[in-house]
Amino acid sequence: MRSDLFTSLISGPCSAETLSQVLKTAEGLKGLPLSYFRAGIWKPRTQPGAFEGIGDEGLSWLVSVREQFGFPICTEVATAEHVKAAAAHQLDMVWIGARSTVNPFTVQEIAEALQGTGIPVMVKNPVNPDLKLWLGAIERLERHQVKVIGAIHRGFSVYQKTKYRNNPHWQIAIDFKQARPDIPLIMDPSHIGGRAALIAPLAQQALDLHYDGLMVETHCTPAAALTDAKQQISPSELQELLNILEPRTPNDRILHDLSELRDKMSLIDASLIELLQERMELSLQIGAFKRSHNTHILQVQRWEETLKANVEKGINTGLSPEFAEQFIKMLHEESIRIQLGLLTNKSDEA
Repeated sequence: MRSDLFTSLISGPCSAETLSQVLKTAEGLKGLPLSYFRAGIWKPRTQPGAFEGIGDEGLSWLVSVREQFGFPICTEVATAEHVKAAAAHQLDMVWIGARSTVNPFTVQEIAEALQGTGIPVMVKNPVNPDLKLWLGAIERLERHQVKVIGAIHRGFSVYQKTKYRNNPHWQIAIDFKQARPDIPLIMDPSHIGGRAALIAPLAQQALDLHYDGLMVETHCTPAAALTDAKQQISPSELQELLNILEPRTPNDRILHDLSELRDKMSLIDASLIELLQERMELSLQIGAFKRSHNTHILQVQRWEETLKANVEKGINTGLSPEFAEQFIKMLHEESIRIQLGLLTNKSDEA
């Protein structure tokens, strides 16, 4: 990797599983300009029953990495007890995860435990897209004299599937950088993408958007990983990824930004289609209800009130009155068609 691309590179396995696995992964990362070697020690999963981390024992494995390979070491902390254990093993950095950042009580507890330790801290964005929570977490750390702070953009949880495991919401990361230009911002493409194949294009986007670094999950044998196997890559694959990253010319950045806008529009279009499908399914249910209760399909007064209210909403959002009215009428027409179809089917059955 060219030294002028990023100022920070953090890598290592999602979870420390065995001493052998941790050391083998670290050995594979030799020669890379690694700022920190990372590994999860405490890993509470979304659902119980999965591997939830090796616990405090893994901290000594990280110390072995530092002793044998010279890498500074780091892990995620989610409680005051985690902080105390990390400090006892003299970890070089810790980070606060997205599930913790979302809870001010948790962040406060961690901040209080970190006070006086001198340990640098990085803060991942909260799982929900809330810029104030992210900024607030950093302010809590600052109030407890944490001097060295960074931020990690790892995307935001979504209910409906997209091509990403976690929707990037680029604008929030950009807004964060504008609000706190003094805080280094790095990207976690492993968690945003959720799949190894997406890490390289996301890393390039991080470079294009002037992020300060990357946190990439690497594992000596990714397919055998006990956690997040699909999003981890091998150390050699990380080396290949870093070799293909290219700084953009101004023209390249313009084309990239245009592509990003088009991608966002495509996602919105797909969401609109899904919403329209849900709306028409509701029309079917309403039509069935009207049929069973022998009610008129068209209720003129309600339709006029609905049309007027929705057109006003459309105008208030910046739509032209003509477009807003035509769009609402087309939706209503399709709903009527579906409901009349139910009545037609009923007469055919008779």
